[in-house]
Amino acid sequence: MTIALPDLASMAALGGRIAGKLRAGDVVALSGGLGAGKTTLAREILAALGHEGEVPSPTFTIIETYDHLAVPVVHADFYRLDDPSEVGELGLEDYREGAALIAEWPDHAGGFGHEAGCLAIELQVMPENVGGGRKAIVQAGPDWVTRWP
Repeated sequence: MTIALPDLASMAALGGRIAGKLRAGDVVALSGGLGAGKTTLAREILAALGHEGEVPSPTFTIIETYDHLAVPVVHADFYRLDDPSEVGELGLEDYREGAALIAEWPDHAGGFGHEAGCLAIELQVMPENVGGGRKAIVQAGPDWVTRWP
């Protein structure tokens, strides 16, 4: 499924749709180039879940946790990993227990597409000559099929 995201309001709407269906154990795998909107979408999901305040990009910390939400969330940015084997050193599985995972640059962590609860979203910047904005290409894992769209 492809979703047009012409502006920030549409990105917020997508984040709200995802947040409304999110469950502990799910993975929202966000891929796309630099500046495609991965962190923006993550922020919108967290805001829709009730987080107030700043959502720092986890580019340098790699993992940020949001335990205070109705669905606890781990927000991870794997951009700086050189090899997927480094995920084990982060203790990611411990963080994920009882939480949903929003994963930016999931390919750097070996990917999550094999997980039934994975909602994979590739964000692409659209050229100005076709209206600009972004588009999201969404692939729902088996656990998301009945929840999405």
